[in-house]
Amino acid sequence: MSEMPDTIVHLLRHGEVHNPQGVLYGRMDGYHLSELGQRMAEKVAGAIGDRDITHLRVSPLERAQETAQPLAEARGLDIVTDERVIESSNVFQGRRFGPNDGAFRKPSTWVHLWNPFRPSWGEPYKQVAARMTAAVEDARDTARGHEAVIVSHQLPIWIARLSAEKRSFLHDPRKRQCTLCSLTSLHFRGDRLLQISYSEPAGDLIPTRDKRAPFSAGGAPEERRP
Repeated sequence: MSEMPDTIVHLLRHGEVHNPQGVLYGRMDGYHLSELGQRMAEKVAGAIGDRDITHLRVSPLERAQETAQPLAEARGLDIVTDERVIESSNVFQGRRFGPNDGAFRKPSTWVHLWNPFRPSWGEPYKQVAARMTAAVEDARDTARGHEAVIVSHQLPIWIARLSAEKRSFLHDPRKRQCTLCSLTSLHFRGDRLLQISYSEPAGDLIPTRDKRAPFSAGGAPEERRP
């Protein structure tokens, strides 16, 4: 018989953001959930609102706070804002940086893309892993014997998963298993991680263009595997 967890920490990515200009918004203020993103957040709350969730820890950015609100209301929980689960910093914040925008042909861009291991364009992956791991451990300890939810962002969640699985941080952002309003769930027995599971409670609402993980503010679109 497989060992049963006594605590589960769910890493919930925020819902779709209203971003008509298609910029890398990163940590910028003023980026809220779209109407579809609100529906995603409500669907997640409906899907997991009856679970034994006793703790809710959330990135300070608007899109994460708004994603957490329906679940907080469903469970009668206070939102604990935690700077450690914020989006990663990125030198391209506020810019359009897609394949049709010509950014890769500009020397001013190249200077930031020389080291995919660090990465040289933003917050080091090791630093992201350290702060996310500390937040997960605090959430686990606070919800001991129950379940906790951390509402964060695609790159921090994916790096936290790679760290927990002891995998290389070097990856292709297009292949991250972390769609909008998805749950990456860490199952613990005491302090020991037993397994990691993944689900998409709002998967049927994800636009076709976002079915594969898009370039996010924390990673460069042309990273390579080692």
